Amino acid sequence: MQKLLIFQSLWAMERRDTDGYERSLDENIAMIAKAGFDGISAHYTDRRDVERLNDAIRGTGLKIEGTCFPRSVEDLRLPLELAGEFPVSHINLQPDVRPRRVADCLPLLDGWVQLAEEAGIPVFIETHRDRMTSDLFFTLDLLDRRPDLPLLADLSHFLVAREFDYPVDAENHAMIHRILRNARAFHGRVASREQVQIEISFPHHRPWVDLFLQWWSYGMREWRNRAGADDALVFTCELGPKPYAITGADGNDTTDRWTEALLLRQMLRALWAEIG
Repeated sequence: MQKLLIFQSLWAMERRDTDGYERSLDENIAMIAKAGFDGISAHYTDRRDVERLNDAIRGTGLKIEGTCFPRSVEDLRLPLELAGEFPVSHINLQPDVRPRRVADCLPLLDGWVQLAEEAGIPVFIETHRDRMTSDLFFTLDLLDRRPDLPLLADLSHFLVAREFDYPVDAENHAMIHRILRNARAFHGRVASREQVQIEISFPHHRPWVDLFLQWWSYGMREWRNRAGADDALVFTCELGPKPYAITGADGNDTTDRWTEALLLRQMLRALWAEIG
C-alpha cells in the first residue's frame, strides 16, 4: 500500500528567539518522535554530524532525509557514502551553482543522476531560491532537456520569486503542475506573493493556504499515479526560523512554529485521505 510519510525539518526546530535558548539535538529528536512524525530532514555533509544524528535517533524509528549542497559532481560522493552507511529515505540535493545557460547545467545534473544510480540511493533535486533551480522558467527549461529529472518540490520559492497574482491564472497553474509532475518528494511551507513563509493559522492567510493545498493535492495524485504499489511519499514540514518566519517588533516569531507544523501535518494527512 502506498504511504505518506511526514518528516519534520531539524532546521525548522531552531528557535532563534531573543531569549537565546536553543534546545539540544536530543531534545528536538525527542519532541519530533513523541509527536509522531515519521522522520527528520537534516544535513548529510559532515561525517561527525551524521554519526551524532544517527546516535540521537537510534530506537526512535525515525527515518532521515539527507540534505546536501553540491557545487560539483564530485561533491555528491560524500553524502552518498554517508547515506550508504547511515541509510536515508532519499538525498535532497540543493544545487549550489547558478549557471546562466541550461547547457551548462546538464553535465552537473547528468553526473549527479549517474552517481545516484550507481549508489542505488534516490537523489532528488530541490527547487530553491539562490540555486540552479531558483527561477521557475529556467527550471522548466531544464525539464524540457531532462524530462525525467527527479525533483523535490518546494513551491514557496517559485510563488514568492514570480509574485503570482491572486487568484493564480491558468498559465501559472500549468507551470506549477509541470513541476509537480516531476516531484518525488515535497518540502512544505505556505508563501504569499510577497513573503516566502506566512503564518498558516492566521484567517486572512487562508486563500494562500488553500492554494498550496490545491497544488499539493495535485502533486500527491500525480505521485500516486506513477509510484509503485508499496512506495512511500515523503513530505517534510519546513516552517523555518527567522528570517523565514515573520517576526514582531520584539524580534520573535508571531506564531508558534511547532504548533503550526503540527497543523500543517494535520492538513496533509487530510489531503492524503481525500485522494485515497
